[in-house]
Amino acid sequence: MGNNGPVTRPASARAPRLDQVCAAAVEVARDAITEVEPTDIGDHLQAVAEGDRVVTHYFECRMAGYRGWRWAVTVTRVPRSRHVTICETVLLPGPDALLAPGWLPWQERLKPGDLGPGDLLPTPADDERLAPGYLLSDDPAVEDTAWELGLGRARVLSREGRAEAAQRWYDGDHGPDAAISTAAPAAARCGTCGFYLPLAGALRLAFGACGNFYAPDDGRVVSADHGCGAHSETLVETPETPVEELPTIYDDSAVEAMTVSRAAGSVEAAEPAEPYGHP
Repeated sequence: MGNNGPVTRPASARAPRLDQVCAAAVEVARDAITEVEPTDIGDHLQAVAEGDRVVTHYFECRMAGYRGWRWAVTVTRVPRSRHVTICETVLLPGPDALLAPGWLPWQERLKPGDLGPGDLLPTPADDERLAPGYLLSDDPAVEDTAWELGLGRARVLSREGRAEAAQRWYDGDHGPDAAISTAAPAAARCGTCGFYLPLAGALRLAFGACGNFYAPDDGRVVSADHGCGAHSETLVETPETPVEELPTIYDDSAVEAMTVSRAAGSVEAAEPAEPYGHP
């Protein structure tokens, strides 16, 4: 048997045509809005074709607190009939409507610093940032802690948890792009500072804690390429002021001539002079 090809034609994706009878039923659609007072319904905005002989009329909403919202009334009719009936009436937000932000679970709404004294924040059992403490870790510092304490902690940071924390610290106020870091001298980096306390484990090469009492990051985790003006090797160079040399001036009128007597045992006047006071 030969291939006769498809026996059906694909459905065309043509846009629905606006039914003129349904589009003209503006007052029928307006009268269908019975939930509010007539004064809460504004001007007719537009009629949109939803399908064959199905049209939605949009009206301005004038209720307080609903700026930018629209009344939407969908009407239809049966074939060969000019009688229009109501399908549904609903209040919908328009393009400029004031909307509440999208709902987020509470654990996703939390921000750093939201946890206060007495608050409890349970950690999910399947948190990808943590791994069971009895598993071998790729962080030597975690393995050392586990051996020291026997079984060790119930859960430790996983690779994903460390990467997430490192990226957050690096992009935050204690990374290289912080305002105080960019304003510091180029050589004043935390990794070369005497007050820098490197972290243990896999994060040691990139992060440490600041131990400078006078630094704004004291007691905080900073990146090795972070910096500030309190670097341990920061020296303030004082400009050298040249000293003007003046010629020595003697005032002869202030010099008083004195006669020195020669005591017994002194050298004779004809002999060479010796230092005064020496025999």
